[in-house]
Amino acid sequence: MAEVSIPRFQRRSLPEWLGFVVVAALVISSIAATAPELGALGRGIDRLFAPSGLLAQMFPPDPSRVDRIAWKLLETLQMAVAGAALGLIFAVPFAILATDRLSPHPAVRLVARGIIALFRTIPDLVWAIFFIIMVGLGPAAGVLAIMVDKIGFAGRFFAEAMEEADTGPQDALRAIGASRLGIIFSAVFPACLPSFTATSLFALEKAVRGSAALGLVGAGGIGVDLKVAFDLFNYDEALTIILMLFALVLIVEQGSGWIRSKLI
Repeated sequence: MAEVSIPRFQRRSLPEWLGFVVVAALVISSIAATAPELGALGRGIDRLFAPSGLLAQMFPPDPSRVDRIAWKLLETLQMAVAGAALGLIFAVPFAILATDRLSPHPAVRLVARGIIALFRTIPDLVWAIFFIIMVGLGPAAGVLAIMVDKIGFAGRFFAEAMEEADTGPQDALRAIGASRLGIIFSAVFPACLPSFTATSLFALEKAVRGSAALGLVGAGGIGVDLKVAFDLFNYDEALTIILMLFALVLIVEQGSGWIRSKLI
C-alpha cells in the first residue's frame, strides 16, 4: 500500500498571505514607532541602578507607617470585594439578555451586548473619575468603578458560557412547557456553574489589582498613599506600600486558586 504524504503545513491562499503580511507590517511599524531608543533606555537603566539612583533611595523600605498602610490595604480589599460582588450580580442579567437563546428579543440582545461592550471598553480609571464627579472622593467611587468594570468583564464571559452550554436539556424543558426562568435556573446555570466560578474568581483577582490604581485619581484605597509617597519623594515608603500590596495580591490569588480547585 502506497503511503499518503500529508503536508506539514496547510497551503494558504493569496488573501491569507496578504493578511499575514498586513499583520506583520502592523506589528513591526508599531514597535518601530513606539519603542524607546536604545541610548535613552541605557541612560535610564544607569540612573536606576546608580549609587544615588531610584533603587538606592527605595532600599531599605520604611516600616514606620506599616499600621496605616495595612488599614489602607484593608480598605483596598474591601473596595475590590464589594465592587466585584456587585459587578458579578449585575453581570448575570446582562449576560442572560445578551445570549441568543435566552434573550426575549434580538433588539434586547443587541442593546445588552452593546452595554457590556461599553462597560468593558472604557478603562476603570475613567469610570473612577466619572463616579468621583457623581459621589465625591473616596472608596464609594472606587466601588462603583470596579462594579461597572466587572459587569463588562464578567458579562461577556457569562454570556459566552451560556451560549456554549448544552442545548439538549434546555430543549427538553422547553418541550414540556417550562418557563424561561425555569430553563435558566434548571438547565443553563447548572451547566455553566464551573465557568461562572472561574470567571468570578478571576474578576476578584483583577479587582484587587485594579483597586490600587483607582486611588491615584482619588477613588480611595492604597493608591492615594502610593501617589503621595512618590510625589514627596518618599521612595522607601513607596517600596513598603508596593511590597505589602504585592503580598495582598499574592494572598488573594493563592486563595482564589485554592477555592477554584475545590469547586471546579
